[in-house]
Amino acid sequence: MSTLELKTRISRILVLLSYFGLLLLFTLWYLWLSPSKGDNPWVIWLVHFLPLAAFAPVVISGKPRGHAWLCFVLLLYFLEAVIAALVPPTRWLGIIDCVLLVTLFNAAMLYARWRSQLDRYQAAEATA
Repeated sequence: MSTLELKTRISRILVLLSYFGLLLLFTLWYLWLSPSKGDNPWVIWLVHFLPLAAFAPVVISGKPRGHAWLCFVLLLYFLEAVIAALVPPTRWLGIIDCVLLVTLFNAAMLYARWRSQLDRYQAAEATA
């Protein structure tokens, strides 16, 4: 196994763990740990959960281009996570959210890069 294959495999594992960890965090946070008092918690959960869940086919299939698009969407989630980390009632949830988002962003970005390089290398090897 080449170094590029190993890096791709490790980044893929990190993407899967942090992606599904983030979905689990949103579910626990908005429906059980700290549900919204004035609004319907299911609606708030859906607003946070659905845009991220829309990337599930891309994350599961491992398409590099989709991982790059996921990084753009994660930036919006990161803004909210930082704000949540600064507010005392949701500080720990916000910090956990930030850690998962930073891990997912970096792993997805590196996976997209390394997977694309690996695909080009394997295509060049197959034609040679």
